[in-house]
Amino acid sequence: MKLIKILSIFIFIFLFFFKANSEEKKNYDLVNKISKNIRCLVCQGQSIHDSQSDFALSMKLVIEEKVSIGLSEKEIYNYLKSQYGEWILYDPVFELKTLLLWLLPLVIFLFGGWIIFRNSKIT
Repeated sequence: MKLIKILSIFIFIFLFFFKANSEEKKNYDLVNKISKNIRCLVCQGQSIHDSQSDFALSMKLVIEEKVSIGLSEKEIYNYLKSQYGEWILYDPVFELKTLLLWLLPLVIFLFGGWIIFRNSKIT
């Protein structure tokens, strides 16, 4: 009977630490995912994940804090957009005002293909 109690205590402790470690890993992965999509305003060519500037380090801490209090990825992006503007995101949101940004590469590709096709015709 005593052995069963001891084993059940060990199992409980193991499961508790396993769940805590799993939760911590999930939060770590979410912080990394978000920080890879946020532009460093100091470096401007890097994400805050890759940058070691003071701004990037403080932004990582802000993201970690927001994740730890339970905010979702979308809520964190909305918070950062409200603080720093849409430009801080590497992947802009598909909206009516960004329609040209999303469609311009397709239009250029089709126009270039049309010019190549038109000039390569044998007459």
